[in-house]
Amino acid sequence: MADDAFDLEFFWDPVCPFAWVTSRWVALVAEQRDMRVDWRFIGLRILNEDKDYEKEFPPGYPEYHSLGLRALRVAAAVRASEGRDVMGPLYTALGEGIWNRMPDGSDDMLAGYDEDAGTRAALRSCGLAETYVDRLHDESLDAVIRVDTEDALARTGRDVGTPIVALADEGPAFFGPVISRVPEPDEAGELWDAVMTLAAWPGFSEMKRSAREWPQIPLITGKPV
Repeated sequence: MADDAFDLEFFWDPVCPFAWVTSRWVALVAEQRDMRVDWRFIGLRILNEDKDYEKEFPPGYPEYHSLGLRALRVAAAVRASEGRDVMGPLYTALGEGIWNRMPDGSDDMLAGYDEDAGTRAALRSCGLAETYVDRLHDESLDAVIRVDTEDALARTGRDVGTPIVALADEGPAFFGPVISRVPEPDEAGELWDAVMTLAAWPGFSEMKRSAREWPQIPLITGKPV
């Protein structure tokens, strides 16, 4: 359900590198255009719960998606107690802890990531109690994440991934845009306007290509998750 206090909703899972890149662009545009973003949840583990991970995904994906779900549990607990305004800073802190680091010489983008320490550091950087880390394994919070996930899918259709962006006031909701690099500040608004022009036209359905570069995130060496 959209919140009238926000101009835009961005549905995120911290283990999706393409969502991370897109979120940095959206955050930049929001600052330039004075837009308020409601940073909401979409759990890749929930999104793919009916799929056969062994047959449909490369090795390691259940662990990646489960890690994202646990991080979202912490975010859900924080949102319930502290409000929505801290979600942007918390996503930033979690994302930087996952993506802006050395992968210890591995082709696994999450190799060496210490979930407990990384979550505590993210909470601390936002001025939040580190005790929220205890909610990593609180499965009761999955219901909250599922509500956000289902809301996103109800507005885009189910055959999508992350990120999902939705405009307030019953505006368009769409999967993507999936971008692999953050535009320069002077290009960010121009790209945003182009996307909004397409998204707002009622007859627009999809534009996609499978030939693309890996996400240009610091120190990324492996395949997307």
